[in-house]
Amino acid sequence: MSEKDDGKVRLDKWLWAARFFKTRALAKAAIEGGKVHCKGERCKPSKEPKVGEELVIRAGFDERTVVIRALSAVRRGAPEAQLLYEETADSQARREQAAAMRKAGALGVETDGRPSKKQRRDLQRFRSDAQ
Repeated sequence: MSEKDDGKVRLDKWLWAARFFKTRALAKAAIEGGKVHCKGERCKPSKEPKVGEELVIRAGFDERTVVIRALSAVRRGAPEAQLLYEETADSQARREQAAAMRKAGALGVETDGRPSKKQRRDLQRFRSDAQ
């Protein structure tokens, strides 16, 4: 896709060009932090990705499984960046389900708010009896 595209691109540069991370430094930090796996194993920022390889990328709440379709060391617009990879159908379904659960509030602890004066006294009594 780029003029310099001779098949040799660093993984951190490719992730940045494919717009998974805003900066190359963030991509490098994610790789070093174990958030990017290739063939089920952690990899290094200098790894040279190949067309057809499968990457698992965790960023924020989401985990994406993508297959590399093209290599590029140049960051372009989002429509062109999406041509560099293809997300698997299973990965898309998992992400949508997780987003729906987050939106529904299923992943948090819900309470009725602060305890009333009576509930607070009961808690204090319970804690002092337990010791």
